[in-house]
Amino acid sequence: MLFRKSLIAAACTLTLGATQAWAGSAEEAAMLGGDKYTPVGAERAGNADGSIPAWNPNGPANFDAAGGAYPDPYAGEAKLFTIDASNVDQYADNLTEGVKGLIAKGNGFSLDVYPSHRDIGYADWIVANAKYNAEHVTLEDDGQRVNGNKPGVPFPFPKSGLEAIWNHMVRPIPSHTYTYDSYYVTSSGKPILSTTAEGFYKMVAFEGEMVNQVASDVPWLKLRINYSAPARRAGEILLVHEPGADFTEGKGRKAWQYLTGQRRVRLAPAVAFDTPNPGIAGTSTYDDSFIYNGSPERFSWTLVGKKEMYIPYNANKFVMETEIADALGENFIKPEYVRWEKHRVWVVEADLKDGKRHIYKKRRFYLDEDTWGAMASDAYDARDNLWRVQLNYPVHFYDKGMNWGTSYTGYDLLQGIYNVNTKPTPGKLKLEVTKGDKFFTPKGLARGGVR
Repeated sequence: MLFRKSLIAAACTLTLGATQAWAGSAEEAAMLGGDKYTPVGAERAGNADGSIPAWNPNGPANFDAAGGAYPDPYAGEAKLFTIDASNVDQYADNLTEGVKGLIAKGNGFSLDVYPSHRDIGYADWIVANAKYNAEHVTLEDDGQRVNGNKPGVPFPFPKSGLEAIWNHMVRPIPSHTYTYDSYYVTSSGKPILSTTAEGFYKMVAFEGEMVNQVASDVPWLKLRINYSAPARRAGEILLVHEPGADFTEGKGRKAWQYLTGQRRVRLAPAVAFDTPNPGIAGTSTYDDSFIYNGSPERFSWTLVGKKEMYIPYNANKFVMETEIADALGENFIKPEYVRWEKHRVWVVEADLKDGKRHIYKKRRFYLDEDTWGAMASDAYDARDNLWRVQLNYPVHFYDKGMNWGTSYTGYDLLQGIYNVNTKPTPGKLKLEVTKGDKFFTPKGLARGGVR
């Protein structure tokens, strides 16, 4: 484990259900963007053997947004090696438990490993706000509320599992609109379409003058999904307002649904926690979406430390260029479509609190140090069996200075099924939302509903 020395004590002592974490300091703020740390708190240097490079804020040399298509900037690179059942023990220390579980199934799961790239710059406001947050932000109300943060990274130097997972939950993401498909693949290898939809992700906190406001008072996201397939779901609409940084009573998520059979808009409080997500035929939970989302209240969170891991990364080929039907294998996404790289990740564990209910007893998350996005997760059932494994496929939008893993997969090791959620149709992802505020209201749903 590559624990950063200054955090060893905190990582070992703070297993969060704790009521309030430490505040930052001017000294920590001053370290951001210096010789040792990037503007968001990652280690600037590469690792000892050079398999992880130093941070490069300038982006890839040949980057071209190409009218919003974001083609693979590393398309000409050859893979370094493949990890599979024949050599998994050699690389086991750098693989998540979930990935090792997928390989152990014995059905041919493998990782094509490529050179690692940290060609990631950040928008100016992300840099400025991280410095502000490092000095001013506190975690309060049993970890349910981040106090005093501006949009961006609230805890560049996390001292607890809750601080780290909050970094993931409110990470900077560009507003976007896209058409996507979601599939699940049965244990017999048959792909079944579970959703075709158009998603509108208005990242309120990251637009215009909102970037200068205290984020707990600004919604992080207004999301609307218009479903068009399969036929039984055509015409349904989901609306979610996600809080900026406050899940205390009365301040958390608000959700509404328009169901064609009822022809009316209803509040949807069940769009949270371990409710099965119908968008992928119930094969994952709502709080599995984008690896993790929503209130952290049901778990105790532990910051385990930092580790070098092989994770999907720079996934432009799969996310931006590939038709989903081409990539669906019988048991997993075809390996040739997934680029794996070695990166440093923060490992965060979540244990179900006594008296709380959830189908997962334990979860483990792997947060990329450069983007704070969760890139993988392992989930365990009540009998401590490794059950569900999730993998994220991130794309860095260099001209926006933000990163987003819009596509992700969930593997059920016990049932032998998997799903692919919110995979954009090539050419259909646009980094803008042209709809006005009324579109993201319950009345807007009623006006847009199928009669």
